[in-house]
Amino acid sequence: MLEPVSVFTRFPPHRHFPTVTTKMQGMGPEQGFWTLLSQDEQDALTGLGRIRAFSPGATMCSEGEPTTHLFILVAGWVKILSVTSEGRELMLALRGQGDIVGDVAAVTTGHRNATIKAVGIVRALIVRYDTFGSFLDSHPGADRAYRTVMTRRWNDAATELRSRPLTTGAQRLATLLLDLTERYGTSANGAMPLSQEELASLVGTSRATVTRAFVRWRKRGLIRTGPRRITIVDPKGLRQAAGEQP
Repeated sequence: MLEPVSVFTRFPPHRHFPTVTTKMQGMGPEQGFWTLLSQDEQDALTGLGRIRAFSPGATMCSEGEPTTHLFILVAGWVKILSVTSEGRELMLALRGQGDIVGDVAAVTTGHRNATIKAVGIVRALIVRYDTFGSFLDSHPGADRAYRTVMTRRWNDAATELRSRPLTTGAQRLATLLLDLTERYGTSANGAMPLSQEELASLVGTSRATVTRAFVRWRKRGLIRTGPRRITIVDPKGLRQAAGEQP
């Protein structure tokens, strides 16, 4: 018998919310840039920056401001947000423990192309962009790790773009929930601090589609839901809902 799987993640005991990323918008801590570094590389990079804690909901950087530094998430997770010309806020990605964020804008426009907000308590290593570049130049192993992370990120984005016309919003939602549990397993206590609107934004669909999918999946016994809590009861059934072959 399959044990119910909760869609939230492991986190240190002091946490308010879990560390989480998605397959389409990020990577789990075992694949993040920080985890790919050796202990010596981590120590060297830490010496070049500073560790800062951000409280839940804190804005770590804002869209449009100059890019001077980047963040390496040591603990916690963040939302990557942008505002459309109509003033609508969109969630572009989730980034979690081990990920590097705020690193791309410096080599494109030189200004932040998104806002980064902390979800729960976040501890991040802040490093100036030019200092980070010098660090990569002098540490070949870290440079390879960074290129690996960027390649995976681009591949994930390309895969999502290719699959979006071929899948429904409900299928992409099921894939997202399954990926969260695959990467982070189960937890006895915790919650997913994502609204249905945010889930809809992440998978490129409407809130109504998310609501209908949840109603349908609850009736079929695939999931249980509560306030910002989703428990996968039948992973095999949800994989079928995602369009995966049995």
